[in-house]
Amino acid sequence: MSPIVNTHVHIPPNFSAFDTVDDLIQAARAQGVAALGVSNFFDISVYARFRDQARAAGIWPLYGVEFITVVPELQASGLRVNDPANPGRMYVTGKGIDPFRPQSAATAAIAARIRDGNDERARRMVEKVAQVFADAGFDTGLTADQVIGAVALRGGVPRAWVSLQERHIARAFQEQVAGLDPSRRAGVLHKVYGRESGVDLEDPVALQSEIRARLLKAGAPGFVPEVPLPFADAYAYITGMGGIPCYPILADGCDPVCQFEASPTRLARSLADLGIHAAELIPVRNHRGVVDEYTQCLADAGMIVMAGTEHNTCEQIPVDPFCVDGPVSPAARAVFFEAACVVAAHADAVSRGCDGFVDSQGNLACDDQGRAALSMDGRRLVGGAPT
Repeated sequence: MSPIVNTHVHIPPNFSAFDTVDDLIQAARAQGVAALGVSNFFDISVYARFRDQARAAGIWPLYGVEFITVVPELQASGLRVNDPANPGRMYVTGKGIDPFRPQSAATAAIAARIRDGNDERARRMVEKVAQVFADAGFDTGLTADQVIGAVALRGGVPRAWVSLQERHIARAFQEQVAGLDPSRRAGVLHKVYGRESGVDLEDPVALQSEIRARLLKAGAPGFVPEVPLPFADAYAYITGMGGIPCYPILADGCDPVCQFEASPTRLARSLADLGIHAAELIPVRNHRGVVDEYTQCLADAGMIVMAGTEHNTCEQIPVDPFCVDGPVSPAARAVFFEAACVVAAHADAVSRGCDGFVDSQGNLACDDQGRAALSMDGRRLVGGAPT
């Protein structure tokens, strides 16, 4: 059986199932994880802490980022990609980046634009939702600054590292509701929603999800539109940070499957046309047969295919990726392990001034023999993490 690897988790101050980086590392260590990859949105300042704690625990750290992008030609065609509610929107991740290298002016500008846009959106959402509660007779007094402070305190990080997400905001208002006398909660929420709550008010995760769905999503009173990054800018940031552009597959995580992903064979060709040679699955939202189908098809097309768990809700699930209907198959696990090794070796090669899996423009930089060599190098790295 291949070692356990997970190349996509979110860590505080991103919204996470874990309160601190140490909580994640201890869970991963207890579950025997060999390599662990972080893929945060908006800010990567916490990555040095992640590196130090992972290595101290004998886990090989992998560094990534995640973006919400828009591909203009796909948007114009109305094609659903991997965001079923927004045609033309594409989640994109970068794997094997070097978060510690000095940023060029171009990458720094992209990072600042993303962060500034998100922070302004979050500020406006908190303001709007607070007003909805106040109009319902419950003045929470919450501000974005207060929510940032709570997130920073909970994660043990500086406030400057915090860029709020919808889930942070939903949690902040859920905690305000939880602080009410139990006899008032249902009535307040009925006024806020304009109808009764449909969840157990003693279940914080369920209530957070409901607040997010009813108050923060499109058409809701607290909604503020996202301003997605142009795909080309996300691609330039990832390659500018030495990374590998990667496509997160939703597959049967929605019904029906998005048109862009409906055929794994066509998906592989479409990704190659975009200059993407890596993909990842979050198997917990997929059935095992689907994971096997996409993994094998994309691997046969020459792509590296990874797997993660996200851990971007409060639900405590295993760090070892698993499917909706059971464990990941041994064949898929082997593909995921090889991909993690290639990413580890790619990052190491780039840190030494060499090309890895892709070059600085995102083009494939190795043939089959070179990829096999990267895989072997990665196995030595992943197997050689300090204990």
